[in-house]
Amino acid sequence: MALKTKSVWFCSSCGNESPKWMGRCPACGEWNTMVEEKVVTGAQASRRHEENSIGTSSRPLSLREIDSTEESRTTLQSSEMDRLLGGGIVKGSLVLIAGEPGIGKSTLSLQIPLHCRGLRTLYVTGEESARQVKLRAARLGGDGEDCLIYSETLMENILAEAKKTEPELMIVDSIQTMYTQTMESSPGSVSQIKECASMLLRLAKETGIPVILIGHITKEGSIAGPKVLEHIVDVVLQFEGDNTGAYRLLRSIKNRFGSTSEMAVFEMTGTGLREVLNPSEMLIPMHGQGLSGIAVGAILDGTRSFLIEVQSLVSSAAYGTPQRSATGFDVRRLNMLLAVLEKRAGFRLGVKDVFLNMAGGLRVSDTACDLAVICAVLSSNFDFAIPSDVCFAGEVGLSGEIRPVSQTERRVAEAARLGFSTIYVSSYGAMNHIPENIRVVKVPDVPALCRTLFRSGQ
Repeated sequence: MALKTKSVWFCSSCGNESPKWMGRCPACGEWNTMVEEKVVTGAQASRRHEENSIGTSSRPLSLREIDSTEESRTTLQSSEMDRLLGGGIVKGSLVLIAGEPGIGKSTLSLQIPLHCRGLRTLYVTGEESARQVKLRAARLGGDGEDCLIYSETLMENILAEAKKTEPELMIVDSIQTMYTQTMESSPGSVSQIKECASMLLRLAKETGIPVILIGHITKEGSIAGPKVLEHIVDVVLQFEGDNTGAYRLLRSIKNRFGSTSEMAVFEMTGTGLREVLNPSEMLIPMHGQGLSGIAVGAILDGTRSFLIEVQSLVSSAAYGTPQRSATGFDVRRLNMLLAVLEKRAGFRLGVKDVFLNMAGGLRVSDTACDLAVICAVLSSNFDFAIPSDVCFAGEVGLSGEIRPVSQTERRVAEAARLGFSTIYVSSYGAMNHIPENIRVVKVPDVPALCRTLFRSGQ
């Protein structure tokens, strides 16, 4: 069969293929996601796919024949990265690190081989020259003797070099710049990203070489390329945070070899990314006492508990219509909490502007922060300063009740470790162990909280 080229429409959201354009993808239901690309069909195209396969055929195995020992892992000499991956990177795994431009993806990926002595690494760069990578490595420091820099974008050459050098770790920066000759479309297209990722997956599974991919994200915040890219890889790590600030959050979105409820915190410095082993050091108050509108909440992200400063500003509406603004917190939940304060506790906040901010640039989704939010709002409304050694952990319901949250003991222990003297929690939850150096105040609802906190001055 002769080589043929035809136009095919791909959905940029799920990768579904269609022979013609459609306004709505029939597979995922998304609107205006179909993009046109040129693909090669025929016997020659099939032969190219066979040439790119580097493994041998296998036979079906029964469950008894399959080895059930634990996956072999390689430490990356980074306690935060190893914990995020579940104890180290698994041999033969495919890891995707995604994030906004300039947030630190390339810096983190280059720090790994520089700080892992004896780990033979093939660093494939498609965005920078070898000299540019050398300049960045000199700034980051570390020993680069075992790091091989390969500036290439053609997948066939990359696979051949990987088979020749046999590295213990392979890093590809970035997957959007890679292309294969089996596809006629340009690099970064849906078909190219899907095919290049599949070729790297075969390389990882058949040779046991762990591969780390660097990926971009779109302006909407999702990972660029087809959604099938996230299904192909074993682990998806995504950078969060403002790239103009100092702190970065690396969150596990998908992990076939560990927990997805993990988060690592890094600080961008002049010599690279520094691990923040105690996230509370950047989130707790950094000012003197006597300021109103500030409360500290004990939140949980995955298995890690830390304290965060909640800042609020309540003022009279200057233009008639009150404003509601929240940074790092769901503004719809803020509106719900304000409605609870007005309906259940009798506070007239409907004619005032309310601004809310989570210190440190963190995005909070834990409902245990509700109690700290309403205390910060009331503190600003009354111009009453909450003592700096008091923190809160509780969920607020629509009837004004304060509901218990999960792992309260872990939150109380973290507050006690950081020197807080008092923590307010729900009276409906049970606790088996309370540290001696902290006082736990249990409150059933919002009116009881106001009477206890604001009228007693404690």
